[in-house]
Amino acid sequence: MLLFYFVVNMEMQDRVSQLNSGFKIPLIGLGTAALPQNEDDLKEAVATALKVGYRHFDTASIYGTEAALGEALSGAFQSGVVMRGEVFVTSKLFASDHENPVSALKTSLKKLQLEYLDLYLIHWPIHLRKGASLPIPKEEDFLPLDIKSVWKGLEQCVELGLTKSIGVSNFSCKKIEDLLTYANIPPAVNQVEMHPLWQQKKLRDYSSKVNIHVSAYSPLGSFGTNYGSNAAMENAVIQEIAKRRGKTVAQVLLRWGLEQGVSVLPKSYNKGRIADNYQIFDWSLTRNDHEKISELEQKKIVRRDGLINSTTSPYKTIEDLWDGEI
Repeated sequence: MLLFYFVVNMEMQDRVSQLNSGFKIPLIGLGTAALPQNEDDLKEAVATALKVGYRHFDTASIYGTEAALGEALSGAFQSGVVMRGEVFVTSKLFASDHENPVSALKTSLKKLQLEYLDLYLIHWPIHLRKGASLPIPKEEDFLPLDIKSVWKGLEQCVELGLTKSIGVSNFSCKKIEDLLTYANIPPAVNQVEMHPLWQQKKLRDYSSKVNIHVSAYSPLGSFGTNYGSNAAMENAVIQEIAKRRGKTVAQVLLRWGLEQGVSVLPKSYNKGRIADNYQIFDWSLTRNDHEKISELEQKKIVRRDGLINSTTSPYKTIEDLWDGEI
């Protein structure tokens, strides 16, 4: 345990974590999954984030933010604000692009105006037809799922120099364990929902054993979104810790994530909150803080019940989708 905290503290000093691929991932990134989308707001948010110190940006083909993020980063590169090698960019393979990950990644790179990604993830362990109904697919939208062939496609992306690292998102321990039986390149990252109200201890313990980095989306509980919850931001225990420490609630939530050894991906286009969210490196939670947070009732927010049906989906129940980790 002492060794774990020593490693985590050393990584936080550098504000990066070492991946099994040999590359480093910045511990805080700007998330870009926002509804509704406003390209100008996103571009301003990226400019603010770069000025504050962010060097990690998370997007996905389904978010519809790759083009705007690409424009913002291209402008920053050209003006000398930052160099490409100083920025870590993640995108994700959508469920309807499983047949050809290489082609899908090339499309993302074109939108992002980049020659390569730093990290490319399988977004969900589900396969849908082109034009599927979203966010809740119809029965006829589901196609047979073959993660093994999809993973081979991601490995080819690495071999072609289109991405430095590859990984998964929304995968359970069992799904990762299955993937590791045939992967030539192991996943470097598993990006999952994680915050004090959904702490993912089992997944984090397993990931540590197999040297896979966990990256936390919705580290604030998807506060203020139509699919998330205000529960984490309004939790009385978290609010008390924030008040006592002279920090914002968001800073406490994000710092808690860092102290679990994960990277965090808060989404905000508000200049003040972008800056505040980055101020999580020069202070620590106390043991008493951690004990109080560890006792919080657990409830998953991003369940994706819409991916369940008894006929065409590979998942007949919500327990099937998450392999009981819910």
